[in-house]
Amino acid sequence: MDSFLTAAVIAMQPESLGAVVLGSFIGLIFGSIPGLTFTVALALALPLTFGMGSVPAIGLLLGTYIGGMTGGSVSAILLGIPGTPSAAATVIDGYPMAKTGRASIALGMAVIVSTFGGIFSLIVMVVSVNLVSRMAMSFGPAEIFALVVFGLSTICGMAGKSMLRGLIAGLLGLMAMTIGLDNMDGVPRMTFGTTTMLQGVNLLVAMIGLFAVPFIIQVFDEHRKGIAPPARMSDIRAELPSLRLIAGNFWLMIRCSSIGTVIGAIPGTGGPIASFLAYDHAKRFSKDPSRFGKGAIEGVVAPETANNAVTGGTMIPLLSLGIPGDPATAIVLAGMQIHGIVPGPALFLNHQTEVYGIYVSIVVAYVAILFMQLVGIRLFVHVLRVPPRLMAVVIVVLCGIGAFTVRNSIFDIYTMAIVGLLAYAVIKAEIPVTPIILGLVLGPTLEGEFRTAMNLSGGDLAIFYTSPTALLFFGLAAFIIALQTSGEFFARRRNKMKVGASNA
Repeated sequence: MDSFLTAAVIAMQPESLGAVVLGSFIGLIFGSIPGLTFTVALALALPLTFGMGSVPAIGLLLGTYIGGMTGGSVSAILLGIPGTPSAAATVIDGYPMAKTGRASIALGMAVIVSTFGGIFSLIVMVVSVNLVSRMAMSFGPAEIFALVVFGLSTICGMAGKSMLRGLIAGLLGLMAMTIGLDNMDGVPRMTFGTTTMLQGVNLLVAMIGLFAVPFIIQVFDEHRKGIAPPARMSDIRAELPSLRLIAGNFWLMIRCSSIGTVIGAIPGTGGPIASFLAYDHAKRFSKDPSRFGKGAIEGVVAPETANNAVTGGTMIPLLSLGIPGDPATAIVLAGMQIHGIVPGPALFLNHQTEVYGIYVSIVVAYVAILFMQLVGIRLFVHVLRVPPRLMAVVIVVLCGIGAFTVRNSIFDIYTMAIVGLLAYAVIKAEIPVTPIILGLVLGPTLEGEFRTAMNLSGGDLAIFYTSPTALLFFGLAAFIIALQTSGEFFARRRNKMKVGASNA
């Protein structure tokens, strides 16, 4: 108790509070701009910590991490372009809400559930850090591969009217992520002998092209045809979600927080997987799944709760075992080591005050983000008052800069443009975009974990069906596919019977 009070006093000092608030603001800005992710913000913020004490330094990095994860929802809702890969699922219902004049409700709900998910995962981390870390580390390559297969099975629920088109879209996403230099064997794949294509398709660049370019083309096409923007886009009100709306989604927030915490605790997974699993969970257990994709508030609540719960989940293996779950937490780990804090089993004995300071800093970061976003909503929603053609020009510039800064490569700007043109053609062909995103997000993990498992087992497939955890996820994936297939079959059968009855 004395160590906690000491840590609380240190974390509440002006230097520590200022560092957390500054980090939260930087992360929020970088997360809100497509291409400038919180990983980039963390890399830029790390040198700022060199002259700080350990608690303010880690507070700055954690604030940047949390602010960036939360900020991704701003552009996802207002522009339909996710600021971070973790906010990709938020676009599906967040942007339709913005187009119907409910942008402030979506933004307010996003930041409230983000805070809830983050605090929930922090409580789980504090109470059960050792237990959850042991469970997470029991996930080997075979188990993670099975988990990703389970995640890919959600394509069936996001395929729209045709499961076949959904599967085609998912395969397109998986194929795109195989382009470039093979990470394991160093063999060029689908590069057509071009040196520049060896760097492959970056996930963030592909997502910018997938969301931004079709929007830009559509806006200029409508302007050329003289089509006026919908009047409802100018009817913007800055209002926050009601307590009744928040309470009505409370149990969904609990369930999605649990999903995000567990996924975050498994190294190699992360926010995108958690957000899509949570979105599919919300849609599958909704009383009216047909509302999803058209502006359902649950479609914002589920992914935003889950991807922010990941922040606490990733800290579990980081603190207890010194294993970062993603590039962002790897930078946080570097910052801790720079200040002499070595994560691992002895961390809680040697640096108890610093650990408690980290806990307090996380709470302060979420409170700061909650305040910033709730105050900023009145400013954010005015983005929708900007004429679409002017907004499209700004988005072109921002996306071009964002795509270039990912790897400082002109090739990524070309990739963004090509992916965007293909995405526009796919949309015109009425092929759903969401399965493509799933393929892009899950493809590298799927391939990497499968090949790692095969290397460990010497090519023996038994590694996949001798693990109870892997079998559980394979069974769940098969169940979801069977459920969705049978549902589509019976729906078509009912439609044929209705058509036959009307013709008679």
